[in-house]
Amino acid sequence: MANIKSQKKRALTNLKRQNAKAGQKSELKTAIKKVLVAVEAGDKEAAVSAYNVANKCLDKAVVNGIKKKNYAARQKSRLAKAVNSVA
Repeated sequence: MANIKSQKKRALTNLKRQNAKAGQKSELKTAIKKVLVAVEAGDKEAAVSAYNVANKCLDKAVVNGIKKKNYAARQKSRLAKAVNSVA
C-alpha cells in the first residue's frame, strides 16, 4: 500500500471501480448465456426478449469501457444469427 494520502484514496477508488466492473461483466455474461439457453430450448419468444436485454448490456459495457466496440458488434451478430436460426 502507498504511503501518500492521495494514493491511498486512489487505491480505494480503484477497488470500488474494480468491483463495479466485475458486476457488470457478470451481468453481461449471464445475459449472453440466457440467449443461448433460449435458442437451445427452441423458444423463439424467450430468445428474442433475452437478445434485446443482451444488446442493452453490450451497449452499456462499451459505453462504460468494459468491452471494446468490436467485441460488442461481434457478440450481437453472433447472437442475432443464433436467434434467427430458431424456427
